[in-house]
Amino acid sequence: MTFVPIVLGRKSTLISLLKSKVTIMKKRVFRYVKHIIITFVILASFALSFGLYHGASFRYAENPEMMNWDKDGPYVFNKNDSVFTVNYIRGNQDKGFYLDQKEYASHSQVPANCYFPLDSTRFEFTITNKIEAPKSTYNDTAKIIAISDIESGFKAFRDFLIANKVIDKKLNWTFGNGHLVLLGDFVDRDFSTTQVLWLIYKLEQDAKQKGGTVHYILGNHELKNMQGNFENTSPKYYHVSSILKKQQTDLYGAHSFLGKWMSSKNSIEKINGTLFAHGGIHPDLAKHETNLDEINQIIRNNYYKPYYPNPQRNLEQLIISSYKGIAWYRGYFKDDLAQKEIEQGLNKFNAKSIVVGHTLQSEVNTQYNGKVIGIDVKHPKDYSKSIPNQKSEGLLIEDGKYFRLLHNGKKKKI
Repeated sequence: MTFVPIVLGRKSTLISLLKSKVTIMKKRVFRYVKHIIITFVILASFALSFGLYHGASFRYAENPEMMNWDKDGPYVFNKNDSVFTVNYIRGNQDKGFYLDQKEYASHSQVPANCYFPLDSTRFEFTITNKIEAPKSTYNDTAKIIAISDIESGFKAFRDFLIANKVIDKKLNWTFGNGHLVLLGDFVDRDFSTTQVLWLIYKLEQDAKQKGGTVHYILGNHELKNMQGNFENTSPKYYHVSSILKKQQTDLYGAHSFLGKWMSSKNSIEKINGTLFAHGGIHPDLAKHETNLDEINQIIRNNYYKPYYPNPQRNLEQLIISSYKGIAWYRGYFKDDLAQKEIEQGLNKFNAKSIVVGHTLQSEVNTQYNGKVIGIDVKHPKDYSKSIPNQKSEGLLIEDGKYFRLLHNGKKKKI
């Protein structure tokens, strides 16, 4: 009997010790988990900040209308030297697709229309066989509006032009004798390439009638499409080419109307003393005896020839290079260039500044004492939303001054 309290006391002490150890272990586990969570949050924050800084975004709420290809087109191809076919896709995913196809004499003026299913926008234009290479240099006192890297975003493109009074709500030209500069990469990544290209084509015709000019300057993604590189193209256009009973390379090939039209375009132009190119001018270009007309013709001759590094160190290799080339160069923002190197490239063509796209910016801005203007920003997508919310921007040059043009039509001097 006298030993019972002692045994009970020992049990009580052991239980207390065990409880204490369990409590300590719980606290340690909690601290450990808390440290893991804090570390994860810190790393995630760094990763998010890094991603946002480099243009990353999260897309969500995709609209199923992106798979509505009924009325998509027109897709226009040469049947032979005297006849071309105009094709519109009809049908849907459930019942299948077929072509609404008509033939026209090559000298015809063909009434055409283009449909955007997201909001049922439809615009009309006339297709003609008259395709001419544009000039490389323009001199007047008209306003210039430039925008780049739309990446198949018809709605963002259209809404920006309406907000900044380039076109009205019926998509008619209202910019008078102004210059609209489209600085490359208007194709790839999204579902409205066809609509974007035909709107550019329509506006070219409209602007010409009103004394204005649309300058479609090709970027590296236009080149990729013409050269058969579809790594960034929406899967939609693989299916579209199948419906057309074509290869995807045929969509912008030598026998397609849009291909011939795009292959007539320049890669660099000078407008009122300012150069416009998708990528830019590598400092080595200043060492060559050349001019804008020659550069454009050399690049135009290579539009359908995929580039691969060549040991030759000549002008052609320099300007078509996928690293140093006019449509590809990122050195203004990626290399440690001296102000002198920038100005040598500009002086070569008697230019006061250069406007470029290609390399993503947080906003339209000037660098190198105002000699380089970067205008590539993230635009909203047609069929999805994103985090962060994206808003279009462009550039206005008016009376020798530079302005950021915002999505809502406001402007800010830069």
